[in-house]
Amino acid sequence: MTKSSQVDQDLIRAIAELLNKEDLAEIEIEQEDFRVRVTRSYPNEGVTYAAPQHYAPAPAAAPAASMAPAGSVPAAAPAAAEDLASNPGTLTSPMVGTAYTAPEPGKAAFVSVGAKVTEGQTLLIIEAMKTMNQIPAHRSGTVTRILFEDAQPVEYGEPLVVIE
Repeated sequence: MTKSSQVDQDLIRAIAELLNKEDLAEIEIEQEDFRVRVTRSYPNEGVTYAAPQHYAPAPAAAPAASMAPAGSVPAAAPAAAEDLASNPGTLTSPMVGTAYTAPEPGKAAFVSVGAKVTEGQTLLIIEAMKTMNQIPAHRSGTVTRILFEDAQPVEYGEPLVVIE
């Protein structure tokens, strides 16, 4: 074992101690040609974090156009989703994962409808591959809609929050 690898191991131990002492989930340090990232998982992670979700059964399919009553209007749900995605105030999911409204269970939500936010302020967290990713506001304004439930799976590009 060389002197430099011993120093690196000492540094890693010190970083791990800092991680535990400050109750951090991960820390990364880079110096010249040396880079180290230390992460920690919690023993009960995934077991107690989110309550089970109950979903309503899917609605029955709409009748065919030939069977629809005269003067009926088709549903506008797909158009509404497209409008939200094209709205410049809509923050869409940058990744696939599970969206959370608060930093941890039992804590207050990052934002609520009517809250004033500034660009860069954390609005939610998306967990992807056991990593908690803070999602910042893309603009300043007032939160007018929150389009997801806590601990809800989200897809890339899915509208999450509207800021006007």
